[in-house]
Amino acid sequence: MHELGFGEKSGFYIRSYFKGTFFNQALPTSIGGDALRVLEAAKVGAGKREAFYGVFIDRIVGLLGLLLLNLIAISVNPIFLQDNPAVHYAIIAMALFGFAGVFVLTLLGDVNWLASNRVTKLIHDLSHRIRTVYRSGRTITLQTALSVIIHLLSMMTVYLIGRSIGLDYGLLIYLVVVPPVILLTIVPVSLAGWGVRETGMIGLFLLIGAEKAEVLSMSLIYGLMLVAASMPGMYFFLISRHKKPGATR
Repeated sequence: MHELGFGEKSGFYIRSYFKGTFFNQALPTSIGGDALRVLEAAKVGAGKREAFYGVFIDRIVGLLGLLLLNLIAISVNPIFLQDNPAVHYAIIAMALFGFAGVFVLTLLGDVNWLASNRVTKLIHDLSHRIRTVYRSGRTITLQTALSVIIHLLSMMTVYLIGRSIGLDYGLLIYLVVVPPVILLTIVPVSLAGWGVRETGMIGLFLLIGAEKAEVLSMSLIYGLMLVAASMPGMYFFLISRHKKPGATR
């Protein structure tokens, strides 16, 4: 956000992230709380449009980290879904399509005619903002690595929950199966991805012989842990609502 001209220290954005995570639990898709992050960032930067670009770029990096982790896992364990080649290649295609899509997006800033249309100008400007934020290889490497680590910790949480209730599969199996399900929760058909996550988990784990009841339990427990982890966001939101005008964030 600082690269796009936004003020405030890192603490402000960490609190805003937790607030967004909290509101994700009550809004459609697993990213509904991003609207709050945009509104908060807009108050300390260059307006809502630039704030939208910043939050959107953050989501793109998160997506790339998840896809990279998924691609590495399925490459290390290529025979995992050999009995279900359609699913195997669909997961690989999804990851490659995601990387290709972001790469193409970064090139669209050079397509000048996109800037002449109100709708396509958003894409054109977003491309420029991505280049602004990631103009150095060091920044790209650090943020991608951070994204991968965060998603790895999340997948390890699912792994530990699964192992504790009898789903005795290796970590690599979880790294292959869970990321596509997390991506599905972005689809705006349920609150915070509830139902979508459970359906996806059951569908993919059944392919490897898991018990439906155990997979459902794992997914529900993970969902409840996400709710618990978002509670600091509620605290930060309530505190911010009671701050006096002009108070330092």
